[in-house]
Amino acid sequence: MTAHRCTSVALALVLFAGLALSTLSCAVEQEQTGKIGVTVTAPPQAEFVEGVGGDKVEVAVMVPPGADPHTYAATPSQLAALSRSRMYAKVGTPIEFELTYMDKIAAVNSAMLFVDCSKGMGLDGPGSEEAGMEPHIWTSPLNAKVMVRNICDGLVQVDPANRVYYEQNRDNYLQRLDALGSETRDKLADVRERAFIVYHPAWGYLARDYDLEQISIEVEGKEPSAQDISRIIDEARERNIKVVFASPQFDPRMPQVVADEIGGTVEFIDDLAPTYIDNMRAVVNKLAQAME
Repeated sequence: MTAHRCTSVALALVLFAGLALSTLSCAVEQEQTGKIGVTVTAPPQAEFVEGVGGDKVEVAVMVPPGADPHTYAATPSQLAALSRSRMYAKVGTPIEFELTYMDKIAAVNSAMLFVDCSKGMGLDGPGSEEAGMEPHIWTSPLNAKVMVRNICDGLVQVDPANRVYYEQNRDNYLQRLDALGSETRDKLADVRERAFIVYHPAWGYLARDYDLEQISIEVEGKEPSAQDISRIIDEARERNIKVVFASPQFDPRMPQVVADEIGGTVEFIDDLAPTYIDNMRAVVNKLAQAME
């Protein structure tokens, strides 16, 4: 055996041993805590899982707060850590992270239960990033309720002994989402202008469910052309829109260009904040103030 081959074999053994130790460590950790490992794609889903699973779950998020699920690359340590999860709750829409990594994630831990949070939800529609489907389903409280029910069904399947616990937590969290939905409808009921301008079109389902119009600077996931920007500026002036909404995951310079041209301001709203209900209240307040 050549020295080069010996080195390659030794390296492979080291890598295998490291992965085995990582898997064993994760299993031991879960056994010690007594919690069920659940992995989700996006930060808002973590609150859904914790809302239903309570103190019986330990949640890991693949796309961390502040990262962009359209471009984020999973790290080797994240993929290795999937060995501790018994369930993966995917968004279930054509969002780039899942299109890129779901096969890899399944290969790392084929024993996980995969839950599609979009199951039972109409995905045609507002805005279009791929094949006429809007990936940011969680931005409407009505869609969030469907996601929570799907997560609960998954936890019951993984841990049927605690069905009553999960279903009670689900019902309590659904009541909070009902309250959020009512507050959202009341807050937006009498706004003067029902259109709002965003850089990245993440709020199509919120607009659909609460009779608003989302005007996007970004066009089908691409940088706008000069003609696109001119059109947005003209529409904003015509409708007297003075706020341009930006996402913290994206470069704010283009929203600022539009805001400067219309004599307005840039406000940040985050569709990926981990504190879902509190964040949605803050977003709705900003929208209502901008459209009053």
